[in-house]
Amino acid sequence: MKKIGDLPDLLPAFPLPGALLLPRSRLPLHVFEPRYLAMVDDALKTQGRLIAMIQPNPGRTGDENGLHMIGCAGRITQFSEMEDGRYMLTLAGVSRFRLIGEVDGFMPYRRVEVNWDGFEQDRNAGEADLEYDRDGFLNLLSKYFTIRDLSADWETLKEADDELLINSLSMMLDFEPEDKQALLEAPSLSTRRETLVTLIEYFLRGGDAEEMMQ
Repeated sequence: MKKIGDLPDLLPAFPLPGALLLPRSRLPLHVFEPRYLAMVDDALKTQGRLIAMIQPNPGRTGDENGLHMIGCAGRITQFSEMEDGRYMLTLAGVSRFRLIGEVDGFMPYRRVEVNWDGFEQDRNAGEADLEYDRDGFLNLLSKYFTIRDLSADWETLKEADDELLINSLSMMLDFEPEDKQALLEAPSLSTRRETLVTLIEYFLRGGDAEEMMQ
């Protein structure tokens, strides 16, 4: 991953339920609200071009502006402007962070103070899952795709490296926001894969994945 210098303690925040960004992964975004258009404009003027992806969590503070404690910063790596002023961009996941708090100011968008400690492995070249049963996982995934009537390029899935496959599925599959948060907070690739398997298996059994995760 390209080094972007020291990570800042203050980031513009994009609170988006169900949107998951993971380190060394890419997230396409369609930006159209004026406040977030301004956020992108300002982020593009900085050296790191970083945006904090973080999920809302009203239950934590008792109000609709609550945020989860852990998010992931992404660097704008692709950007295009549509004729009507909308932005299409891609974020490359850089590192997870722990939320310290929000910063008041005159910006139309929210800004957060963050701490990067404990997520040093996110900035490494990659992560391995030594206990990964690829054939068994792909068989389980095939059942899930069949029931959900989803299509997939199975040759590409079979050839994808372990981290890319697990992280891409964690980001793309249609799980509840709290399940997405559990995937984000998984301390390692192997625990993320175990969480993903748990969610898929419980769906196949017709159960409530959230209850099983507790």
